[in-house]
Amino acid sequence: MLAGLAATVVMSLMMLMKGAMGLMPGLDPIAMIAAMMGVSAALAWAVHFMIGVVLWGGGFAVVQTSLPGKQFWVRGVLFAIGAWLIMMVVMMPMAGVGVFGMSLGMMAPVMTLVMHVVFGAVLGGVYGALVTREVVARA
Repeated sequence: MLAGLAATVVMSLMMLMKGAMGLMPGLDPIAMIAAMMGVSAALAWAVHFMIGVVLWGGGFAVVQTSLPGKQFWVRGVLFAIGAWLIMMVVMMPMAGVGVFGMSLGMMAPVMTLVMHVVFGAVLGGVYGALVTREVVARA
């Protein structure tokens, strides 16, 4: 789950930078989580981290050997594209912005895909580094 934490921190920083630059202010996953759950932004951030660390970080550890690709970061990217697809067809409609967030414009799916690809590369890369370190330590 450490890899999930690292990847979630990186994605969160990208989300904050996007907001600070004024890019797509309507695309605010934290506000969407808060509205869907009827909770504060602080609790929505906690939910965001739980999803990234526990669901996606733990999920990747379970399924990564079944994913194609020899390099961990490639498996991470493929896994994250799957997570992105779930977000686009389940969470975006639940948030009221339509499938793929299309009511926010064409940049919504593109921007979220880029962020998920980076998330996946970090997730897989950190996971691979941790697994490799553990194998070397056992030798």
